[in-house]
Amino acid sequence: MNFHAFHDEHALQPYWDLAIAPVQGDALAAMLELGLFDALETPQTAAQLAGALELDVPHTALLLELLWSMRLLDRTEAGDAVSAWRCSATALHYFCRSSSSFCGDAWLYRLHALRDFGTQLNTLMHDGGHPTPYQTASGVNWALAARQQIGQEQRAVTMRAALSVMQRIAPFSSPDARLRLLDLGGGPGWVAIALAQAHAGLQGTVFDWPETVAVASANIAHAGLSGRLGTLGGDLDSDELGGEYDLVWCSSVLHFVADLPAVLRKMHAALRPGGVLVCVQAEIAPTPDDASRVLPYYLPMRMLGRLVTRQGELAGQLRSAGLVQIEQYQASDFPMAPVQVLIARKAG
Repeated sequence: MNFHAFHDEHALQPYWDLAIAPVQGDALAAMLELGLFDALETPQTAAQLAGALELDVPHTALLLELLWSMRLLDRTEAGDAVSAWRCSATALHYFCRSSSSFCGDAWLYRLHALRDFGTQLNTLMHDGGHPTPYQTASGVNWALAARQQIGQEQRAVTMRAALSVMQRIAPFSSPDARLRLLDLGGGPGWVAIALAQAHAGLQGTVFDWPETVAVASANIAHAGLSGRLGTLGGDLDSDELGGEYDLVWCSSVLHFVADLPAVLRKMHAALRPGGVLVCVQAEIAPTPDDASRVLPYYLPMRMLGRLVTRQGELAGQLRSAGLVQIEQYQASDFPMAPVQVLIARKAG
């Protein structure tokens, strides 16, 4: 018998896929919450795994097969039977706690937060107001996030992505160049740490809420970089940033400021002549396919009244702030939604 693949997708298929997605999400959540990925760092049968963790054997076998279809497990086969299951390379890298790139807690946080927001939509549409628990951006809350989900996302994804961006920028692409960095809204400080580890001539400051930079300071000390990296606690809307920086790195921070033009002028003033500003920020694309990658993640923030600019709008704001030589491109190797990377300079 010959089987033929379907090549023409029904117009309804993307919307059926939405109905399926919660099952896949809950399956991944169950794997993380039950510790199954950690147990499958070495091959096991479904019966062995279920026995060790006191789980139902038939249901465990079915869950493992679903995760195999999601490319998070590999399987070995003997004849027509599955002999063992093991984490795929992706699962080993991101979803096993032994990995330095583990971000399972961050993924679970995003899943539960977005699910909780979705349950509020009908009420919000009738009554207005703000979604909860998205109401408060405070130093204490950001410090908690820096220790967990933001910290995991920075270590797993953003550090490497930031290094990739920096390779496009002279003189940063020279590892021995002497540079002063301001990591603006740097949270746990892992981006500044990665840049300092890659460039022996770099010294820098992580700016964020006072409670948050305490987390960064501990991470910097653990990395052995306290002699080259420091912290500055404050409020981006109201406090000074220092000056004469060669590079200001600003990633997904501008959504939270009260007065974007004023903050951009402050960032411009913090640069030395010829210095470089890098803004990594999600913007709303002009086409449905591209916008669909951004809008679901940022709907809660937009309903809070936070600013998510439209593509090209931030570049215009940078020009108005006095920055020149603006380069913009899309990057998909940052957490969650694709972002626009904007590289701009202060006139020399």
